Amino acid sequence: MPASTALPDPLPWLLEPEEPGPRYLALRDMLHYPPDDPDLRQARDAAHRAGPIAAILAAMHPDGYWVEPGPGYLPKYASTVWALIALAQLGAFAAADERVGRACAYVLDHALLPAGQFSASTAPSGTADCLQGNLCAALLDLGGDDPRLDAAFDWMARSVTGEGVAPLGERGAPLRYYAGKCGPLFRCGANNKLPCAWGAAKVMLAFGKLPAARRTPLIDEAIRQGVEFLFSVDPATAAWPSGWAAKPSGNWWKFGFPVFYVTDLLQVVEALVALGHGDDPRLANARALIAGKADEQGRWPLEYDYAGKLWDGVDFGPKKRPNKWVTIRALQAVG
Repeated sequence: MPASTALPDPLPWLLEPEEPGPRYLALRDMLHYPPDDPDLRQARDAAHRAGPIAAILAAMHPDGYWVEPGPGYLPKYASTVWALIALAQLGAFAAADERVGRACAYVLDHALLPAGQFSASTAPSGTADCLQGNLCAALLDLGGDDPRLDAAFDWMARSVTGEGVAPLGERGAPLRYYAGKCGPLFRCGANNKLPCAWGAAKVMLAFGKLPAARRTPLIDEAIRQGVEFLFSVDPATAAWPSGWAAKPSGNWWKFGFPVFYVTDLLQVVEALVALGHGDDPRLANARALIAGKADEQGRWPLEYDYAGKLWDGVDFGPKKRPNKWVTIRALQAVG
């Protein structure tokens, strides 16, 4: 659909009671029902009783982890880290099901290090921007806020600005970069030591969810640098550094659900909107591109998925077909 054409209203489709998950998110995020609204509470409870939230929670071990104990990064994509990220994007909330709170506490106990890094391996070298941002954002969304998250956000800010973090070669330093998270401003070993916009999107999305009253001067500076980085190119082009390729990954333009470490353009826009840049003219091309991917009914297709890699009973729909989860994401980006 041309970007200049007004999109039909997909809300009646999104609000269909047969699918309580998308209905709940549409009421919460599109119609902005207050948390104590009876219709929203009813929809939230229904979304926790049936559909993906219920299926993912049913696969959880009573101790609060998925698949195997420990930091929960492996195996992809059914272990603890991925379960929490998916639950957060589905709108799961600790107040609606105590198992959500139990899982949040588990990952804080087993994946968060004293200096604030979330680690895939229980060692500081196991940290990465995408993991840090994803878990910080997910825990806030899930209602799993905990005083220990202050250290996680502080490390995340330092990892962006470099303040107080030694270069990777200073092995004796108490706080330093590593081969993976190898330098400031989103530098990543997996991106040939260049800044990684996938990681940047996760980090900035998490900062956008942190209440302004809790943002320290260091966090404010990290946000400033991160926004500057994401706007260093036209986001519609995704022309950020591509360490191992001559051009950007095609996955930038494949909109998906859920969103793990592979990042799409929608998530970049989500992060910038959350940080107050929704009306920035530098987002105009990205928003036009997003709007142009809707069909004639104002619905967006699922283009990137994890079919066959998730939990039993969890299905987010067929690829290349109109998808409620993706449509909700896209409407928030173009709104």
